[in-house]
Amino acid sequence: MQNNEEIVPDFRLDMQGEPCPYPAINTLEAMEELEKGQILEIISDCPQSINNIPLDAKNHGYEVLKIDSYGPTIRYFIKK
Repeated sequence: MQNNEEIVPDFRLDMQGEPCPYPAINTLEAMEELEKGQILEIISDCPQSINNIPLDAKNHGYEVLKIDSYGPTIRYFIKK
């Protein structure tokens, strides 16, 4: 049985192995392509992205739904 709070993204952006600031830049570019209400999952292993991605998303009017961190990998769920 699935958890009702499980977020199902419409799109996924895998930025593992990409140095900052590319994950944050590509996140904003990808968010522009989404329809209002759609969710983007971003996967990054850049430690600085924990500061950049949520801040940039909020500054552009997007909603940060969830941030999951497992070891060096960070998953962000952002809603347009």
